[in-house]
Amino acid sequence: MTHFFVDPADVAGDELVIRGGDVNHIKNVLRMKSGEEFFASDGQGNDYYCAYGGADDGEARARVLYVRPSESELPVNVTLYQGLPKGDKMELIIQKCTELGVKRIVPVNCARCVAKLDEKKAPARIKRWQDIAQAAAKQSGRGVIPIVSMPMSFKAALAQAKSASVRLFPYECAHGMERTRELFSKIRSGDDIAVFIGPEGGFEASEADTASQNGFEAVTLGKRILRTETAGMYVLSVIGFNMEA
Repeated sequence: MTHFFVDPADVAGDELVIRGGDVNHIKNVLRMKSGEEFFASDGQGNDYYCAYGGADDGEARARVLYVRPSESELPVNVTLYQGLPKGDKMELIIQKCTELGVKRIVPVNCARCVAKLDEKKAPARIKRWQDIAQAAAKQSGRGVIPIVSMPMSFKAALAQAKSASVRLFPYECAHGMERTRELFSKIRSGDDIAVFIGPEGGFEASEADTASQNGFEAVTLGKRILRTETAGMYVLSVIGFNMEA
């Protein structure tokens, strides 16, 4: 079923209005017929199942058939602090981690980052990344569009993540899988989880030491070397497998 996102203010009783670029998509790409059903999410945990009623003046109207709480979100809030990768890898990371349930993605400038995001170009790049997150959220039936934040330094990212109840730091020098399994098994519904992923060259030892001093738990992701674009997906997959009802 076709999926859209709407502002909560655009839902009034049994009437719903869609605005923006989705209107053109409805009219000229989907060529939606009156009465055709779709669902829309308000980003606050509600899914509206609707019947299309037509479009004009840049708005598409629909009748709400019924509402139910979104069932597609993880019962935990995962923020991915991703070391800036080279090329277009960030686009893949955002797309796939959105599908896997991430709530927020923060690009991080680590010591070994080859890619540097120019401050002047950052807003345009963030907008593109946010559009990718929105498209992936629609495709995967998410009830919430993950937020892609402005890049920050490693130090600033650690300070921001200190409030998380679970702080995971995948690192090649971490303890064995038993310790990792123990940490993942302690995650509970409602937890705020911060996951730090290094860039292509990994974290420097000094960064790992600083993370440890700030209460982050070093974890291993197995005996194989994972690319930076794979590591975050691995962690989200494990969390989803353990937490999904």
